[in-house]
Amino acid sequence: MLSRRAVILGGPAAAVGLRTIAQAQSPPAGNPGAGGVPRTIFRLQRRTIEVNGKPASVYGIQQPDGTFGLTSDVDKPFRVRVENGIDEPSLIHWHGLTPPWQQDGVPGVSGPPIPAGGSADYDFPLRFGGTFWMHSHQGLQEQSLMVAPLIIHDERYRGLQEVVVMLGDFSFTPPQQIFEQLKKPKPMAQMAGGAGAGAAAAPDLNDVKYDAFLANYRTLADPEVVKVEPGGQVLLRIINSSSMSAYHIDLGQLDGELTAVDGFAVTPVTGRNFPIAVAQRLDIRVKIPGDAAVHPVLARLEGARNQTGIVLVAGSAPIARIPELTEAVSPALTLDLESRLQAATPLAQRKADRVHTINLTGDMAKYIWSLNNVAWTPEVPPLPIAKGERVELILVNQTGMPHPMHLHGHEFQVVEIDGKRFPGAVRDTVLVTPRRRVVIAFDANNPGLWAFHCHLLYHLDAGMFTTLRYV
Repeated sequence: MLSRRAVILGGPAAAVGLRTIAQAQSPPAGNPGAGGVPRTIFRLQRRTIEVNGKPASVYGIQQPDGTFGLTSDVDKPFRVRVENGIDEPSLIHWHGLTPPWQQDGVPGVSGPPIPAGGSADYDFPLRFGGTFWMHSHQGLQEQSLMVAPLIIHDERYRGLQEVVVMLGDFSFTPPQQIFEQLKKPKPMAQMAGGAGAGAAAAPDLNDVKYDAFLANYRTLADPEVVKVEPGGQVLLRIINSSSMSAYHIDLGQLDGELTAVDGFAVTPVTGRNFPIAVAQRLDIRVKIPGDAAVHPVLARLEGARNQTGIVLVAGSAPIARIPELTEAVSPALTLDLESRLQAATPLAQRKADRVHTINLTGDMAKYIWSLNNVAWTPEVPPLPIAKGERVELILVNQTGMPHPMHLHGHEFQVVEIDGKRFPGAVRDTVLVTPRRRVVIAFDANNPGLWAFHCHLLYHLDAGMFTTLRYV
């Protein structure tokens, strides 16, 4: 059966005057372009990792030297060639960046997929620095780890040791089989807080039972170990590239200072525990104590006992085995931190020119997810907006599940939660928990055809997706 994202390819959205980026037109790879900047090559490949002591075939987005993803600087152009080395079409989305819409990487919306054996070139300026990531928007490839970090340096954090932590969820079951199982009818007794449940019902978490949870593609049975200086400072760039799983970041005895979310600076918040929904990113600065010691940085799955993470080691301290299950079930994520975050550089104060109310809707029993009770197809018209407008989206979650909502091609600011206005964080992905209302605002300053969707992979494919368009 075709997924909804495969259906996009045959729909009218593919015919909206799109430039075919899958046919490379640029100079040969590696040759300098404008300003003498060489083109970075990303190869989409199959690879094998070990999970729970067994080999697992997954995808990878790697440079020829084996580097995953990209680290660059804000004053350099994004000059990239993607070479598709897998046996099916693919297309990579630059999550959090604001490219021209034809280079955004959504099949049938921003352009066609790259065929097997083909390549596509990308070239656009980097407007801002921050912690971003890249992932396939083709079918369910993201579940098979077609993901990688995308770090754009600016003047922040100069001189700090940086540690990237890429979180993921993994199953030996093929993604399409997972999706088919989710779509099978379920008795009401299995639905804790699904659509139609009362406001007091517990949230419905973790649709998928995963075999493992990963940090930098490894489990706690063999975690990544990073050497740090006793008494030094470390910047943790945490990326939740999971398909369906949200976490509580647990710093243990380290004091953390949250300085940015989704790449954008916030008024610093100190703590040892921070929530992170699917597709979100956290920049956390930590001070390492002066003695030799081991400092695990853990991600605890919401609503479960599972955990993953990496280990920071200062000095020559011995490393003990860290269990993959905690003693207690962790709670569901809330909007408590979100309601306290404030943007370091908020959007200019301005009255909204246009407001759209978007109800997050669905039927858990049938596993149909939708916006305003419409499961997306290519025939669904884009949300109308106009260039230059300040747009507000009122997101009302009418379901019993949390939904991390992602807007392509624009940064937005959280400006209201449940009727309380405040100058919240600037982001590209915001969590809307069950029965809650979150309002986001953005400026229509990047014309094109853009996606807006729930970033839970199987919710997206089941229809919680729409587009907006302006010229």
